[in-house]
Amino acid sequence: MTQEDDGDLDGLVRRRIRALRVAQGWSLEELAARARLSQSTLSRIETGRRRLALDQLVTLARALDTSLDQLVETAVDDVVSHPSVDAAHGQLSWLLKAQPGVSVVRQRMTNPPPDNPSRMRAHPGREWLVVLSGTATLLLGNRRLRLETNQAAEFPTMLPHAIGAEGGPCEILGIFDRDARRGHQRGEAGTDRPPRRSPSLTVPCASGSGSGRPLADAGNGRAVGARPA
Repeated sequence: MTQEDDGDLDGLVRRRIRALRVAQGWSLEELAARARLSQSTLSRIETGRRRLALDQLVTLARALDTSLDQLVETAVDDVVSHPSVDAAHGQLSWLLKAQPGVSVVRQRMTNPPPDNPSRMRAHPGREWLVVLSGTATLLLGNRRLRLETNQAAEFPTMLPHAIGAEGGPCEILGIFDRDARRGHQRGEAGTDRPPRRSPSLTVPCASGSGSGRPLADAGNGRAVGARPA
């Protein structure tokens, strides 16, 4: 690390301490008391008039309810990421770098959910989704829920589930953990059901191939603000 890099990190840590303090709504005096430092010492740390000492950083990290690693973490260069495109299912997906295995999927659906319960899927994992536009119908076990724009649903995916559009196209955004995403991918790649013309049908989180569906679990699912269809 160069001297310039050291200077950048030094300034970043000082700004981070102040930002975390302000976010907590604490004055210099309040944080100083929590960290067992004098108010003048804390002020000089934040303004760069006092050298950063490891023991003080450890104390400040604890007082700010964070870790030393997070407090001195360097700036991330790859802030912007680009989606993977699945044109066949009308979806875009992103991987969360900070949480390996978690993915975000955006999908446009045009078909209703399947009429045949055997087309519903169940698999390990957990999903969360929100309707960005239009209206979606969520089949969850023996329940049929209507999700309108800005309404969300969350549940473990061990409960048979499926989702589709209602009364016209809709667009959803889903967040899947590793197990849920794998379950959807296996469903999309399966050959036990006829191919779909549209990317919506039974999509658990944004998969229009009729394989995946939004969140589910053994009767523990929640649809935020949703009404029975």
